[in-house]
Amino acid sequence: QVQLVESGGGLVQAGGSLRLSCAASGRIFSEMGWYRQAPGKQRELVATITSGGSTNYADSVKGRFTISRDNAKNTVYLQMNSLKPEDTAVYYCNGHYLSWGTMNHYWGQGTQVTVSS
Repeated sequence: QVQLVESGGGLVQAGGSLRLSCAASGRIFSEMGWYRQAPGKQRELVATITSGGSTNYADSVKGRFTISRDNAKNTVYLQMNSLKPEDTAVYYCNGHYLSWGTMNHYWGQGTQVTVSS
């Protein structure tokens, strides 16, 4: 059974930092990432990382967030610095892989990040 379990969300003041973790089990993903969804908005990409370490970031978080991955632990992290109130959202861990021409996505349960001004 494939599971993604997130941890590390919480309440922080603007300018502060948080670190999110996502532990995967049951599957090694070729790419993992973080997405977020604010109230009334669509889910959006935050950052992704491949098993080889290649990363991609949304423009809104470049220079402030860092995604990393520990392949031995099958865990992905998101270090969030210089947080802004607009970063407030539910953050979801994602893992996906291609099989027989079909992309298979798995999601964590989400963790709330609230940034107060």
